[in-house]
Amino acid sequence: MHTITSVDDAKALEGVEVGVSDWIVIDQHRIDQFAEATADHQWIHVDTERAAREMPDGRTIAHGYLTLAMIPALTGDFVAVENLERAINFGLNKVRFYTPVPVGAKIRARAVVLQARRRAGALLLTSEVRLEVEGERKPACVAETLGMYFFSD
Repeated sequence: MHTITSVDDAKALEGVEVGVSDWIVIDQHRIDQFAEATADHQWIHVDTERAAREMPDGRTIAHGYLTLAMIPALTGDFVAVENLERAINFGLNKVRFYTPVPVGAKIRARAVVLQARRRAGALLLTSEVRLEVEGERKPACVAETLGMYFFSD
């Protein structure tokens, strides 16, 4: 884990891979919960019987946005910010989905700090996060994330 106590600490991490998460399994229960939470019940995600008949490998696939939504859980222990008052998700600059995540697949996150800047009295940290699928050449998703970190001092 990398520790940040200031904007200068964060700038020293530019270009550095700050972490690779453990693999997690994307199971049908997680996919179904996401479908319920977002009201996205497209059959390719939730209808296992139809997927067995009509999908190329006979399995449902995770929602792209479910894959994207896993970023905070998978990257949460890559960087520790000391003297932190609060942190907020500031958004995304770019997101691409390159390969589907079939039910039962394992994914993990790999993150590189792209830029650290002072903005509105806080640290604006821009990172590239790659969500990899075990056994696949292409990542499931590549996202440029933006986080704002407000120091208490």
